[in-house]
Amino acid sequence: MVDRSGVMGGRYATAAVAFGEALPSRIVDHPSLIIRLLGRVPYDQAYADMRRFTATRNASTSDELWLLEHPPVYTVGQAGRLEHLLRETAIPVARVDRGGQITFHGPGQLVTYALLDLRRRSLTVRRLVATLEQAVIDLLAGYRIAGERRPGAPGVYVAGAKIAALGLRVRNGCSYHGLALNVAMDLAPFRDIDPCGYAGLAVTQLADLGVAVGVSDVAEPLVARVAAALLAAGPKA
Repeated sequence: MVDRSGVMGGRYATAAVAFGEALPSRIVDHPSLIIRLLGRVPYDQAYADMRRFTATRNASTSDELWLLEHPPVYTVGQAGRLEHLLRETAIPVARVDRGGQITFHGPGQLVTYALLDLRRRSLTVRRLVATLEQAVIDLLAGYRIAGERRPGAPGVYVAGAKIAALGLRVRNGCSYHGLALNVAMDLAPFRDIDPCGYAGLAVTQLADLGVAVGVSDVAEPLVARVAAALLAAGPKA
């Protein structure tokens, strides 16, 4: 089921309209997986809601994929070191409970949060990471761009530059956080950090690779790939 209504009682219903058209229902029509198109949502609101969703779900709760954008924000993982923020800026910094170091979110970046019961789908964290990475690699291939993995550094890279960052948290066998794909955004804030903790790491986006699309254009093909892989994997009875 594809839904652009809000999570937690309609809280984001107006924000969803700003994201563009709802994803067509042909992407996925399955009670075990709900896709929500949430629009531009402040990071702290989305963070609180995905933690609440995960804390209150039970064995019968459907898994969900949330697609959204954030206003500018740096996020630092639970083991992240603040020295990777190279200088103070006006952009807020949020300490969060995902894995990984520091990254930047902003308009023009497609964020996909994966709220999944990994045990029910017989998914390991490593397999979920590979699934999300492969969805981006396959998406890039459709634009004739060669995406690749980097051992020990989750995410997707193009000619050594990072185009998609990935960080997860698992609580009681259920995942949250997810994937951030750079589509057409201001990349300048990445210069004020060591992206994902790597000094001098280059960052790229679809717009700089000659692909003139917006976030809503990329959302459908990306989530279709992720959903197909998840539905193939389960959930298990």
